[in-house]
Amino acid sequence: MAHSEAFYKKPEECHYSFFQHKECEFFPCHKTDHPEDFNCLFCYCPLFALGKKCKGNFRYTENGVKDCSNCLIPHTRKSYSYIISRFPELMEVAKEQDRAEDEKA
Repeated sequence: MAHSEAFYKKPEECHYSFFQHKECEFFPCHKTDHPEDFNCLFCYCPLFALGKKCKGNFRYTENGVKDCSNCLIPHTRKSYSYIISRFPELMEVAKEQDRAEDEKA
């Protein structure tokens, strides 16, 4: 496929939106009934930074640590477009953190 053809396809139809690292010692790192569709591209979920707004299946432990072990949102074959669509929210979180740091200085 020529590079220009990729511009006319949905991301989920392109190879860049799905990756499996079957050699990884933790593969798959979450329990799944479909390991063949387990996407390792977002090994560490970008939505983690959104806290309660991530919309994933998470819980907070007694120590206040966010536990995402029951969430498969970033690990599905079709997750790429959804994760990318949430980047504007992540940019806002980064801006807020930068403002807070600037106010401290």
